[in-house]
Amino acid sequence: METCPSVKNILLLDSEGKRVAVKYYSDDWPTLSAKLAFEKSVFAKTQKANAGTEAEIVMFDGQIVVYKFIQDLHFFVTGGEDDNELILASVLQGFSDAVDQLLRNIVDKRTALENLDLILLCLDEIVDGGIVLETEGSVIAEKVSAHGMEGGTSIAEQTLVQALTTAREHLAKSLLM
Repeated sequence: METCPSVKNILLLDSEGKRVAVKYYSDDWPTLSAKLAFEKSVFAKTQKANAGTEAEIVMFDGQIVVYKFIQDLHFFVTGGEDDNELILASVLQGFSDAVDQLLRNIVDKRTALENLDLILLCLDEIVDGGIVLETEGSVIAEKVSAHGMEGGTSIAEQTLVQALTTAREHLAKSLLM
């Protein structure tokens, strides 16, 4: 009997059902073709749903799939039929919140692909080997930003630095004119 909350996969697909970022933690889909078939079928099953920004839950092929859509990205978290839906939903919420924070509220396919390294680091911070490590979006985003920045500056500090840099550039332009 497992005591740690676990997930079978986390999928981030675009509005056409194509992969943006995926991680599998279970051998339920042993081959690439099996994984792609699962992604295609789960996308087709949920595409007609009007999920929006709130998480929806569906039973699919003996799996619990929790999903939500943000812009042209579709977020999915899959667990076994005996897994707790609330834990899967909190993993989904943590993942989407962290991505939203890291992409500075511009959650779309283009921005996600440009920052794929941050999204993959997010997945690593949330789940390790199928075991859920963290579900709080802001904590995940802080850990990921600490990995990506020299000296481990936080997202808040990074935003302040960007604001000061922009202000300095505008000041320099106005003085040169």
